[in-house]
Amino acid sequence: MTTERKAETLGFETEAKQLLHLMIHSLYSNKEIFLRELISNASDAADKLRFESLSNDALLEQDAELSVRIDFDKDSKTVTISDNGIGMSREEVITNLGTIAKSGTAQFLESLTGDQRKDSTLIGQFGVGFYSAFIVAETVEVRTRRAGDPGDSATLWRSNGESEYSIEEISKADRGTSVTLFLKEDELEFAESFRLKSIVKRYADHLSLPVMMLKENYGSSEGDDEDELQSPEYEIVNDAKALWAKTRSEVNEDEYKEFYKLICHDFEDPLQWSHNKVEGKLEYTSLLYIPGRAPFDLWNREAARGLKLYVQRVFIMDEAEQFLPLYLRFIKGVVDSNDISLNVSREILQKDPAVDSMRSALTKRCLDMLSKLRKKDPEKYQSFWDQFGQVLKEGPGEDFGNREKVAGLLQFSTTQSEGSSQDQSLGEYISRMSSEQDKIYYLVADSLNAAKTSPHLEIFKKKGIEVILMYDRIDEWLISHLREFGGKPLQDIARGELDLGGLEDVKEKKLQEESEKALEGLTERIKTVLGDRVGEVRVTHRLTDSAACLAMGEGDMGAQMRKIMEASGQSLPESSPHFELNPQHRLIEKLNDEQDEERFEDLVEIIFCQASLAEGGQLKDPGAFSARLNKVLMQIQ
Repeated sequence: MTTERKAETLGFETEAKQLLHLMIHSLYSNKEIFLRELISNASDAADKLRFESLSNDALLEQDAELSVRIDFDKDSKTVTISDNGIGMSREEVITNLGTIAKSGTAQFLESLTGDQRKDSTLIGQFGVGFYSAFIVAETVEVRTRRAGDPGDSATLWRSNGESEYSIEEISKADRGTSVTLFLKEDELEFAESFRLKSIVKRYADHLSLPVMMLKENYGSSEGDDEDELQSPEYEIVNDAKALWAKTRSEVNEDEYKEFYKLICHDFEDPLQWSHNKVEGKLEYTSLLYIPGRAPFDLWNREAARGLKLYVQRVFIMDEAEQFLPLYLRFIKGVVDSNDISLNVSREILQKDPAVDSMRSALTKRCLDMLSKLRKKDPEKYQSFWDQFGQVLKEGPGEDFGNREKVAGLLQFSTTQSEGSSQDQSLGEYISRMSSEQDKIYYLVADSLNAAKTSPHLEIFKKKGIEVILMYDRIDEWLISHLREFGGKPLQDIARGELDLGGLEDVKEKKLQEESEKALEGLTERIKTVLGDRVGEVRVTHRLTDSAACLAMGEGDMGAQMRKIMEASGQSLPESSPHFELNPQHRLIEKLNDEQDEERFEDLVEIIFCQASLAEGGQLKDPGAFSARLNKVLMQIQ
């Protein structure tokens, strides 16, 4: 019996109130998910106890057989999920149950779309699965005692999912947590043995922790008085064997999917998975998953990440980040090894040669899984790319040994992929190159539209040469670490003087040289007007429609990298782009004939500002530009 001693009523945070209201009234269409979430939480509590007991076996309290127990009573309209795991202290109860996903609630609320089905899939990613209990329950009670704490220091948490919750100090003989749901009138199906068993078999059959329920014939209302005095008899209702410990032939596709949802608290199916057992110098089993949706904290490189680590089926660490590089932080799953000591600390684990070997092999397996997915199902890979592509782009700069393999997985828009739902790989680009083309041409811009309309593409469109369009903020950083692919150097078409190599014909080359000589006087006059705002004024053959453009110097930092550096607080010297003229454009011809120096200066300034705008740049003095443009327009007769 529990004894109430001290009660306190506390209020949920404002964001928590909003979240509870949404979950109770609109989000869940699949109500049975609550049982999966509570069983999963119980499993996590057992794993944490196993880990802490490695250094303090007194925490087991002569009760080393860990399990989850489900009790139900249709007359009292209750379902109780209990575990003998690590439990929670009073402070942990307030932190974990009173604030609701304290690091992600605001982001979760901002992510809601109003589509019930889509919104419900977000919940598992924000660590708020416990609150799915309120979808079927009017009131939820949590009784918990942390392992190692005295029996009279347990905590009772109670809430009806509205604005407040109460917390009391109680006595609890055994460690762990029990969650009691007082079911709503229209949810009494969840107090039925058959219904509960079917949910457990579906969602938790391959949980390594046994899930116990009362035997079918126990507690029947037709039993006699002697039966009622019997101790409850429980039976295991799940397989209770770690799924990853089975062979692939023993596990079907649905079981892989449900196991992923269970261990990752996700509500969507994974895109792909890889189950593998390694034997030899090292012995370990891995089950790796590619999620279907990116978590809200994907771009936080300091956020918790990694695989669940087991050693000979004993849980060691929930987020073992040492087994995969940072650019694969979206990969979820389990690794179970026979070759890592049970008593290692995190620091020793990082230096363990066995870990280094496993990290290399697991990284290769992840990249192979992605490569197979791309070949087998390009549409599904595109879905992956839309969610995780920018993170994968970190790979070439962080993993030199796998740089070419990672680069082969990258996808980009190109001038020939317009209208297609599929981005293109570097390998596909090379396969379409003509025999005369010896470089991979690309263009970096602030947006896809800015890239598509860039004047730098004009000569390439005319000649039918495909150009890769890069507009993610990480692209310029990526290219600084990926100078070539498949033996072909990558060339920025907006950097330096354009050299098309074998794609140029002799006539074009000769015409360019003649134009340069003919306009030497004009380039000098323009350089005088623009001064040190430009590095060089020169004639170019990269333009067919535009009058002029700006090109970076070979060693200049691009606009993307400059923005990243400035955002991190670094001050950078101003760079001076090269101002390039189209000798065939009538405006340049007219400028060459202009004798009025004031009008000449106005035209030069207008053309220079237009070129800057075409590159996605910002004018330092928009007012002066507008005044000059109006002045020239007024002179038109």
